[in-house]
Formats: sequence, C-alpha cells, structure tokens
Amino acid sequence: MHELAIVELGTVRYTEAWALQKRLHGLRREGRVPDTLLLLDHPHVLTTGSCKGSPDRWANLSRPRAELEARGVDLIEADRGGDVTWHGPGQLVGYPIVDLSGYNRDVGRYVRMVEEITMRALRSFGVETERQQGYTGVWIGREKISAIGVRIRSWVSMHGFSLNVRGPIEGFDWIVPCGLEGRGVTSLERQLAPTPCPTDAEVLAALGRTAAAVFEREPVQRTLEELIPEA
Repeated sequence: MHELAIVELGTVRYTEAWALQKRLHGLRREGRVPDTLLLLDHPHVLTTGSCKGSPDRWANLSRPRAELEARGVDLIEADRGGDVTWHGPGQLVGYPIVDLSGYNRDVGRYVRMVEEITMRALRSFGVETERQQGYTGVWIGREKISAIGVRIRSWVSMHGFSLNVRGPIEGFDWIVPCGLEGRGVTSLERQLAPTPCPTDAEVLAALGRTAAAVFEREPVQRTLEELIPEA
C-alpha cells in the first residue's frame, strides 16, 4: 500500500500555508514526495474562490471590507473553487496534496472522497452527517459543518476541507457562508453538547485515520523537515 504522509503544522497564516501547498504540489507532480495531507488551523482569514456568476468575488461579505481589515482579518483571493469562506480559531483545516492518477482522474469522485474524510471522522465521535444534492460540503440538516474547496492542476490536488470543531464562531457572521442564503453553520461542539467536545489532537488524529482509509493509503506521520529536508 502506498503512503499518505500526514503533517500536522499547528497554527499557520493562510498565505504561508498556500505557499507550502504550491511547493508540495510541484514536488508531488515530480514524484519527489508521496500523497500528503497537511493538517492545521489558521488565524482569522476570509478567502474567496473563483465563484461563478458574479464579477465581485467579495459580494457575500456581510460586513464592510474596511471594518474587517481594521480588525486585522486578512482577505485573500485564492485559486480554489467556491465562494467566500472563513478560517480561524475553532476550526481545523486539511489540505490533501494528492495525485488523482490513482483515482481515475475523476474530479467529482475526488470531491466526494474529501467530503467522506470529515463524514467518517465525525461519525467516530457519534455525529451523523449527510451530503445535500447540488451542494458541496458536509451537512447536518440545513447547517454546514465542513466546507470543501479544491483546485486540481496537472491532476494533483490543492486546497481541501475545513471542519468546524468549536463554536458558534464569530467569523461566520462576517459573511454569507459559501454564498448560501438561508443556511447556517454548526460545529462538532454544538452537536455534542452537553457532552464535552474532543480535543483538537483527537480530531486531528481522527482526520488522519479517515483520510488514509478513504485514499486507501498507509498513514505515516511526518514532520515537514522529514518530508522536505531542505525546508
């Protein structure tokens, strides 16, 4: 069985994680690193993808851009699909850098696989989720608990998923999440209450296990220095 390198990075600014993804993407294309899953969290940041049908990538902000920037929130136009979303404290993020040649170069299948990672992880904590027709991500009723936004270039993936662990989270009040009016967001903590929420370490471990199972890879914990010696 091939390896899935799992690298836990802690808190990383979005731009730094994006640059690391680009570097690993190039190395994966060259076959110099295995399929890799980066697990981390970000300081407060709003990102938007190449949302179709609107010339304004920030149309779904619910606060003035100047107000958000004054709070120290980064606003970044990313090279992923999807609309505006928030990352920050209380949320964990996973970025799979995966060669889709091993999965028939099927982008739709890959997106379902990324959703499956968080669905299985949440199930391991007793929380049942679902997909909803016409939408990406992982849902509990009309509330989203895990968002998906990916980019595939030369059949290697970038970007990935976010999972709301604790909250309610202030950052989602700053936007119309993913441009979906009339729908909300939830978190693992809210779904489990009054039962205590798992620690971040427990959730990260579950995400690593389920990602390896979904991708049918052998999970191997790596440091960034082990994966890229010259990093």
